[in-house]
Amino acid sequence: MGHSGTTLLDLALGAHPQVQGFGEAVRLLRRPAPGEEGGGPARLRRELRNERLCTCGCIAAQCPVWGPLLEWLPAHDHLPLAQKWQRLVAHAQEQALAEPLRWMVDSFQSDLELLTLPDAALGMEIRVLFLVRDVRSWVHAIARRPRRQVASGWRSLVRWRRVNGQLERRLQTAGKPVFLLGYEELALAPEAALTRLCHWLDLSFEPAMLMPGPSTGSHILSGNHMRFDPVKSARIRYDAAWLNSPFLPVHLALLLPGWQGMNRRLVYSNDLVDPVGLM
Repeated sequence: MGHSGTTLLDLALGAHPQVQGFGEAVRLLRRPAPGEEGGGPARLRRELRNERLCTCGCIAAQCPVWGPLLEWLPAHDHLPLAQKWQRLVAHAQEQALAEPLRWMVDSFQSDLELLTLPDAALGMEIRVLFLVRDVRSWVHAIARRPRRQVASGWRSLVRWRRVNGQLERRLQTAGKPVFLLGYEELALAPEAALTRLCHWLDLSFEPAMLMPGPSTGSHILSGNHMRFDPVKSARIRYDAAWLNSPFLPVHLALLLPGWQGMNRRLVYSNDLVDPVGLM
């Protein structure tokens, strides 16, 4: 789900020399539907590619990974996602300096399209990182956004359980390896969380991953704006503002039947953080 730390994780993984992050890649690769001509993906195929900045420091049109692809896409949008993804990967592999890339990261939240493809269609193994943020922290983050009403806190509370429940059930039947990671685990115990994640990916832990902004090699054109904030992206840290949240749903979330069990199961499964300490 959005506001769960997917862009931060993408940046951190991209700091590993064998990993390349692409941000919300599938969102940019899939063909814009009728009525989406004014959206970011469609405009990146046109004028926006000369304005949007990539995390590599280049304007999108000049990015060595995305630049050639954005020029190629308009005439090839009819092709299936797998072929577009393979072309993106080919550009990334060509730019790899030290060693071949082992993993490519798509951090488009809730995207399930890649799960429908066999590994052979992409020419690589597909694994899933299911990143879930504590319901209390997530509801607070949504409710405090500009122009949100207090009532949105209750709607967000229901949405957190519904969407994460749907994703959990879908991943159980997808047939892909799944790594369950809580945002609180990542933010409060980053070295332990990333070490465990690297082990699951058959990689060695790289200390540079703890400094995602300055160290990343990810090419992110679409994602959370924190990727360009030198303070927020300098290191992995936890925002505990929800502990003093004025929104009642935040503090009642774990008193509701079903929420507490799901929250513990999805967010604290690696036993890296004690959820009781966050009460």
